[in-house]
Amino acid sequence: MASLIELDSVEILVVIDNELDPISASPNPGVLQSGNLKDVAFREEAQQPDPDGEPFREAKMENICCGAHGLSLIITGIRGEQKHTILFDTGPEERAFELNAKRLRADLANIERIQLSHWHRDHSGGMLRALSMIDEARRGGGAASSSPVVVDLHPDRPFLRGVKSPSVGMTIALGKDPTFEEIEAAGGEVCKSDQSHAVLDDMFLISGEIPRTTPYENGLKYGVRLQEQHWIDDSLMKDERLLMCKVKGKGIVVFTGCSHAGVVNASRHAFELGGGTPLYAVMGGYHLADAEPTHIQSTVADLKELDAQVLLAGHCTGWRAKFEIQNQMPGRLVPSFVGSKYTI
Repeated sequence: MASLIELDSVEILVVIDNELDPISASPNPGVLQSGNLKDVAFREEAQQPDPDGEPFREAKMENICCGAHGLSLIITGIRGEQKHTILFDTGPEERAFELNAKRLRADLANIERIQLSHWHRDHSGGMLRALSMIDEARRGGGAASSSPVVVDLHPDRPFLRGVKSPSVGMTIALGKDPTFEEIEAAGGEVCKSDQSHAVLDDMFLISGEIPRTTPYENGLKYGVRLQEQHWIDDSLMKDERLLMCKVKGKGIVVFTGCSHAGVVNASRHAFELGGGTPLYAVMGGYHLADAEPTHIQSTVADLKELDAQVLLAGHCTGWRAKFEIQNQMPGRLVPSFVGSKYTI
């Protein structure tokens, strides 16, 4: 397996996440954050009210992003003059991706690769519109590459996934993911892989199956998939894959879509793939929103032992887990807010 090169920095633009907060600043000095109301105002030209008045900028409400249940991150690795950009997940639906990408004035033309963390609609739903918007941005000029966008996918795409909770009495399906054929028709170059591999000049590494070693991280409770007209157990979600990079002087930064494999399992696996390089940051969904209190406490205790300096918790993490992280590791929590840009 190729070794990751050290990046000078990594920039993460949050296009889709569950929460919005354009006021609060990052409490962690290891993370630079932009995307507050001042930054929103600077997306517009300065205005001059009258000959004697002072110029001003307006923070237009229609330039503020909207939250949605899902995740989508534009991640750019920087090393000297070299940059590579990957889109990690695409959110739950096309309208949300398009709306926020336009409001952010996101630089879509330079996205070279899309990675889907796992086959769930809240991560794949914006895929086809993302591909068409990347193509439109490239045609508009300024593209670094005219080659097709590689879409990195696990080969085991379920026909349909859902949750069969006893409290509901029936299966709740989560909506179909785009098919391989639809992704190719939208202009994507499908790359199917269930093995770990480095991409974009070894700036990033995409994992294979995440080993399950933590006893309390048992997958998606009541998770099922439709197979041959029958719902079967799918709690392990073996197609989930993480993304990671290595930042000079800091360590491994790992991105996880939902952590159905367990955020501790994902973090430990990233540490192993990194050859012992310290774990610096964990960003994405920790899937603790509906977890039992003891599960949350064990998770936070193990994350503390892993000694990650930045916990960019978002999407399906839940407020109780964030509260526990802040209590047990003051200053390390940086909530992931849609519309924000984080630099590590």
